[in-house]
Amino acid sequence: MKKNRLLAKWLNDDLSPDELAEFEASADFEKYQKIKNYTNHLEIDDLDENAMLSTILSQKKTPVKVVPLYKKWMFRAAAVFLLAFGITFTMKLFVAETQSADFGEKTTFSLPDNSEVVLNSGSEINYKKWNWENNRNLELEGEAYFRVAKGRRFEVRTNLGKVTVLGTQFNVKARKKRFDVVCYEGRVKVNYANTQILLTHGQSVSFENGKQVNRNVNSLKPEWIENQICFNKENIRTILDEVERQYNVEIELNTKDTISLFTGKLPAKDLDTALQIISTTYHLEAKKVSKNKIIFDEK
Repeated sequence: MKKNRLLAKWLNDDLSPDELAEFEASADFEKYQKIKNYTNHLEIDDLDENAMLSTILSQKKTPVKVVPLYKKWMFRAAAVFLLAFGITFTMKLFVAETQSADFGEKTTFSLPDNSEVVLNSGSEINYKKWNWENNRNLELEGEAYFRVAKGRRFEVRTNLGKVTVLGTQFNVKARKKRFDVVCYEGRVKVNYANTQILLTHGQSVSFENGKQVNRNVNSLKPEWIENQICFNKENIRTILDEVERQYNVEIELNTKDTISLFTGKLPAKDLDTALQIISTTYHLEAKKVSKNKIIFDEK
């Protein structure tokens, strides 16, 4: 501390004789003397304060950009919209698409390749739009009629079996333990359990409880498309189940005869006529106990 004080006074020529003698006797005096001698030769121009001020004022000022609050809100809203749109777009591509037909209704829709599907009452289809042209697979619960556009393999999967085609018209029905496939145009390959069969135009196959029934059909499309319910050797409980789906009603059956098989047609738009045909065939009496409930009793 004292050394620094003496150095400062020496630079200002403010040392007393005794202090000067003490400072000159120090070990660092020679070094300090050389520095002082060198700096004495340096010259510093006088500071022109006015010129410096003019230079500063002449420089172009860059304005500070201020973003209004409402614009910030718009930017955020746009970002949220884009994010939501991206999520929605991704969901539509990768998440399964579902089409269904409630009881008493039919639904017609097109797949991404313009293949047409008609869903019968109480049926549902699930498929994915992503890469559809190369992966034409869908899952069916219930019954549907397909007009398939030509292209890569088209596959319909059910809990009972699957149907594979390239481009054709066919009907698939999977209800409870019964699996029916009808080919109206082209060829279809049917897989059921360990059985594989190829159907061509006008052929059909039915599987139920391990039994296979083949038959020929003359119609150009399913009867239910024209509001006719067609049955081929089916029991009364299966028939009533279909009537419930087509008319969106509940049916209670009080009879011991549930084994006799029925082959024929019922109207899908005239409930009274359908009930009369069932009553006559099975010797039953139909009673409408409410708008949507019917009871069949033995006569």
